Amino acid sequence: MEIFNRCNRTELSQFLRQALSSSDANAFYQNRNFAFSVPPTQAAILVPFVLVNQQWSLLFIRRSISNDPHSGQVAFPGGRIEDSDSSPEMASLRESKEEIGLSPEDVELVGKLPPLLTVTNYQIQPIVGIVPYPYPFHPSPSEVQKIFTIPLHWLANPANYQVEDRQLPLPVGKVSTIYYKPYQDEVLWGASAQIVHILLKLIKTQASSLRDEA
Repeated sequence: MEIFNRCNRTELSQFLRQALSSSDANAFYQNRNFAFSVPPTQAAILVPFVLVNQQWSLLFIRRSISNDPHSGQVAFPGGRIEDSDSSPEMASLRESKEEIGLSPEDVELVGKLPPLLTVTNYQIQPIVGIVPYPYPFHPSPSEVQKIFTIPLHWLANPANYQVEDRQLPLPVGKVSTIYYKPYQDEVLWGASAQIVHILLKLIKTQASSLRDEA
C-alpha cells in the first residue's frame, strides 16, 4: 500500500476510478452462494477515503446500541435504500448526511463495488468516495456512537486479520468471515471487513497492473 502514501487526492481519484472499473471484482467474493426465501433488504453504504497524518485511511463508524441486527458494530456510514432515493449513490450520501453530518457536495464519488449479500439478508451496495479531513462531523446520537479512521496500510497487513469459517443456520450454512485485530479498541469484522478486502484486492490488482506497464 506504499503507493497510497505517495498519492495526492487527484492521483488517488484516478487510481480508484480505474481499479473500481475492473471486471474482476465479482470474482473476489467467496462463499456467498446462499439465498434467502424472501428478497433481501436493499442498502447502500459509503466507503470514505480520508487523508490522516499523510496516510490514506478509511473512515468507519460504530453504530449505537439499538434493536437493529447491526447494533453496536463497526460499519461504514449507510443504510436502507428508500423509494425517494434515485440511486444507491444518492442513498449512501443521504444516509451519510443523516448519520454523521457529511454534506453530499463534500464527497467525490469515484466508483462502486459489486453488491454484497449479508448473512442478515441485506443486499449492500458499497459506494466509494473521497472525503476531506479533518471534517466537522455531526454524528447522530441515535445512530452513531463513534467516528474513527484506520490506515489503509494497517488494513492490508495480513498480520492484522484472520479468516475463519462460521457455520450458520440454513440457508447460509458455512461462510468465511474476516476478523481484524482491535484497532484502538475497535473491532472490524463481518460484512464490513469483507468489503474492505474486496476493495484491497482491487487496489492491489490495479497497482500490479501499473507496475507491469512501467
